[in-house]
Amino acid sequence: MNSSSIEHVDVLIVGAGISGIGAAHYLQTMQPAKSFAIVEARDDIGGTWDLFRYPGIRSDSDLHTFSYEFKAWEDDKAIASAEAIMSYLRETVAQDGIRKVIRFGHKVIAAAWHTQDARWLVVIERNDTGERLSMSCGWFFCASGYYRYDEGFTPEFPGRERFTGQVVHPQHWPEDLDYRGKRVVVIGSGATAVTLVPAMAETAGHVTMLQRSPTYIVPVPSEDRIANALPKLVGRDRAFALTRRKNILKQRVVWRLCQQYPGAARRLIRHLNAKQLPAGYPVDEHFRPAYNPWDQRLCAVPDADMFRAIRDGRASVVTDRIDTFTETGIRLQSGEELEADIIVTATGLNLLAFGGIQFSVDGVAVKVSEKVAFKGFLLSDVPNFAYVFGYTNSSWTLKVGLVCEHFCRLLAHMDAHGHTICYPQPPESMPTRPLLEITSGYARRAAGQLPHQGTEGPWRTCMDYRTDRKMLRDGPVDDDHLRFTNSADEPAPALAG
Repeated sequence: MNSSSIEHVDVLIVGAGISGIGAAHYLQTMQPAKSFAIVEARDDIGGTWDLFRYPGIRSDSDLHTFSYEFKAWEDDKAIASAEAIMSYLRETVAQDGIRKVIRFGHKVIAAAWHTQDARWLVVIERNDTGERLSMSCGWFFCASGYYRYDEGFTPEFPGRERFTGQVVHPQHWPEDLDYRGKRVVVIGSGATAVTLVPAMAETAGHVTMLQRSPTYIVPVPSEDRIANALPKLVGRDRAFALTRRKNILKQRVVWRLCQQYPGAARRLIRHLNAKQLPAGYPVDEHFRPAYNPWDQRLCAVPDADMFRAIRDGRASVVTDRIDTFTETGIRLQSGEELEADIIVTATGLNLLAFGGIQFSVDGVAVKVSEKVAFKGFLLSDVPNFAYVFGYTNSSWTLKVGLVCEHFCRLLAHMDAHGHTICYPQPPESMPTRPLLEITSGYARRAAGQLPHQGTEGPWRTCMDYRTDRKMLRDGPVDDDHLRFTNSADEPAPALAG
């Protein structure tokens, strides 16, 4: 590698979303001597929160846990809009001076590890000119999440070309879409659909949520009264810390209840739904899923806004399968026809492992699906590579903080012992399972693209904050499964796996 003409940084972060910004903060505060840069394919920070522009977009976790531990969430709304979240992220970037290290419009194409140099050589394409350039780094930190940004998931619908109205996917929402007074059908029942329905129902003629099968939908208050009252009693920072601990505990209790007592959880959620719906409403037909709670994510609706839209007659739910699109709407397998001026296909997301980057180690292509996650942020036999995937059963950002702290501790450990290369090596014949164990459609569709996880110990990707905290924050960095090399002149064995 001819490094004289290539810019080098100690850590190259991919993605300027909530994970990448968090990684930059922790590097600045815990490893201030390390050089780093962020490459971001889009033209602004925020990632998912900048990408999605559909009506009503908001968090589905409370912002006291979805925000960073190092920066208090001060908005009165605990379930907040994308606009409020973007404002918070911009404040964080400005406060830490992070924008100056972000290269916008720079998309990573490939990353090749060279053991002899103990570096990654990264190929980057500029969006504006199409020019390709190279950077090198000691560590490659992928903070791009696992959503595919250029396309969402849309199944093939028979007769779609016949429909004379407009078909819209939430991931590519037209800025000029006018749905005032119009009949709208939203296909889907996940978090996007239950956000869109009440938001569009404010001005649309009528909105129908067409679902193949129900999802668990839970009404939650948009404001946390305790969180909003505490600052006057104990001060802002202590109030934020107490609220965060309270909500982490609440998330854990709810998830544990659903896992250990699914029948009781079903009955409780049904009771909450029935209270919000008109008398005689067919609750079991439209709000009783076939699976257990938290086999897929629960959908939170702030201040029961979706149920309120149903009560007011501005929205309705239909549970059926699509036979075909028609010129004027959708014909269902039951024979019922739904007339529509606009059809919104809120049918889900596509996942993309590590942004679709082509990885190689010493000239051998890395097959990501054959790798095993270690401590939920390293990959087996891939040196000096780290990533962040947040929790699926609680706030994504809780995992970001723990991973970034542990990563910085790992860098300090390597410096203290003179190591330049680090990678985890799994035991022989270790049983594995899919990385994402939820049964959501996007997870099932992507099972062959993502790495796997082990069944126990550091090879199990934990979805419990308290357990992760013991391992990543309180536990040691060194591990029997981690391999360190003290010199780039001593190539680590079997890196390609």
